[in-house]
Amino acid sequence: MISAIIPAAGESKRMGRPKLSLPWGNETVLTRVVSIFKSAGVEDIVVVTGGAREKVEALVSNLNVRTVYNEDFERGEMLSSIQCGIRELGRQTQAALIGLGDQPQVQERTVRRVRGAFLETKSNIVVPSFQMRRGHPWLLARPLWEEVLRMEPPQSLRDFLSARRAEIHYVNVDDPNVLADLDTPEDYEKWRSE
Repeated sequence: MISAIIPAAGESKRMGRPKLSLPWGNETVLTRVVSIFKSAGVEDIVVVTGGAREKVEALVSNLNVRTVYNEDFERGEMLSSIQCGIRELGRQTQAALIGLGDQPQVQERTVRRVRGAFLETKSNIVVPSFQMRRGHPWLLARPLWEEVLRMEPPQSLRDFLSARRAEIHYVNVDDPNVLADLDTPEDYEKWRSE
């Protein structure tokens, strides 16, 4: 089974308001992300909460996902959220798709292609690439989970991917959305209008 980890623990400081609950079509930013992963065939989804925990948990309460609270969200950056998510995954999970809670513009077909590449190649790391730049969601197979769990700040997932770059199976996608998330009000307005 391929599960998904969706970090949703940030404090939205640059946005100036809780970005995951902002409207996105007839959904919210976060519920749209969950919908895309579900539409792409991912049934087991772990949403990692932190800042705005109660609001985030309420957003996904009826979406048949699991939530886990990242107690270290204030200083742990993305790494601690992914570590929380990995610890929550069951034994039947072969690999985890690492999404972004603030990437509602990600394409279902991109999620499907990353999943499909893993099922076809069994590569330990599968990353979508747009114009030679790595994006999200990317996939991390179980044999490398322990290495990620042992990492500590200031180490980052970017450091991990750079150290393992020779092992990455890249999926070239014609989808600039893999590079974009919503950090500022300008990002939100730009992507929402496209």
